[in-house]
Amino acid sequence: MDQHEDTNPKKEEAAPAKVAALKMIRDKFTGNASETQRDRLRAAFQIFPKISTQEARQYLDMLHPAGRVKELRQQGCNIQTLWTTVETDAGCKHRVADYLWVREVGHA
Repeated sequence: MDQHEDTNPKKEEAAPAKVAALKMIRDKFTGNASETQRDRLRAAFQIFPKISTQEARQYLDMLHPAGRVKELRQQGCNIQTLWTTVETDAGCKHRVADYLWVREVGHA
């Protein structure tokens, strides 16, 4: 697994169109089951190859995105982790993951 780190501490906001699309996915796949959360994340990756931890939590209603990414990897999805440092509203810096969808095994 290729992991990269971006040390840019600025807090980035998702584009309004991306937010709207992620919320539509959340509303299409309702429920809190792990399978449903994986379905939401997979659907989001089909539109946006890069999903941040914050986007998954805030717009896809997924409290533990890393767990769902791990499960998708176990199912054959090629997802890279891109590490970044972000600053919270309180001014604290945190190292968080952005996830980059590469492909599913068996697909070019």
